[in-house]
Amino acid sequence: MDTQTFTTSLSPTTPLLSLVVPFYNESEVISHFFAEVIPELERVPGIRFEIVCVNDGSRDDTLSQLVAFSERDARVRVIDLTRNFGKEAALSAALDEARGDLVVPFDADLQDPPRMIAVLVDKWREGYDVVLAKRSDRATDSTLKRWTAVMFYRMHNSVSEVKIPENVGDFRLMTREVVEALKLLPETRRFMKGLFAWVGYKTTVVEYAREQRVAGDTKFSGWKLWNFALEGFTSFSTLPMRVWTYVGTAVALAAVLRAAYLIIRTWMFGVDVPGYASLAAGVFLLGGIQLIGIGVLGEYIGRIYFESKRRPIYLIRRRHQQELPHA
Repeated sequence: MDTQTFTTSLSPTTPLLSLVVPFYNESEVISHFFAEVIPELERVPGIRFEIVCVNDGSRDDTLSQLVAFSERDARVRVIDLTRNFGKEAALSAALDEARGDLVVPFDADLQDPPRMIAVLVDKWREGYDVVLAKRSDRATDSTLKRWTAVMFYRMHNSVSEVKIPENVGDFRLMTREVVEALKLLPETRRFMKGLFAWVGYKTTVVEYAREQRVAGDTKFSGWKLWNFALEGFTSFSTLPMRVWTYVGTAVALAAVLRAAYLIIRTWMFGVDVPGYASLAAGVFLLGGIQLIGIGVLGEYIGRIYFESKRRPIYLIRRRHQQELPHA
């Protein structure tokens, strides 16, 4: 696509939509991505658009492909981070770089169908600040992944004051006002789904069926998903730490009752030498409970440690972009 072919009659006052997309080792999907996304964006009436691509330290030729597309189409901007900072940081960078009146986070794997962007825009025109895209059908995910996702949402929403809509990922539409509110949040260890929910604003939901990846493999292993879930729990709730107060109270109460029982039994029946097995079981039980409690406490202390450093969320090596031609 030549850079001159997309000049339209739209005026500079026409709303600009920023599609923000993190990329990490996605060389296999890039050509499919632009082939599907750009025509869908061009079909959205009354909207100009830009695509903000963040290269999150890819080790393949993702960056070179993105830069090549940006050189052919000035609506494509490429932000190259200095290393792999993780999806949450890359998404934060994309939101910071977006210029649009409307901002839509999007995944490069095309599991979220680009045709839904027009639906989100239609809902925005009805007066909503945030339009969530909810997955009504997750048949493309494994049974284990669907089950663990359900458990995560239910457990998170039961312990956190900030409720995350179930089966809603990063794919959504937000107005500039919402994005500016997100940029005010100072934390460096970021759980974006929670931050999206925390800011609030007038919100509605549209449903869609998620599709298969067009190419490549997911970058989220089971271990990464587990750590991601822990990040969500510790970011928006102190209940995992508070619960150990109750566990400790219960164990102490049990110990007092046990001591009272032993005193009464000794007074009534004389001295009895306890067995080693019961003593060892009690020591291991209490040791395990203490270690778990210390581990939970460590999660929160670790968050304090990282936040206290005040390091930037990401670093940008270079921006690859052309000036948008005037309408």
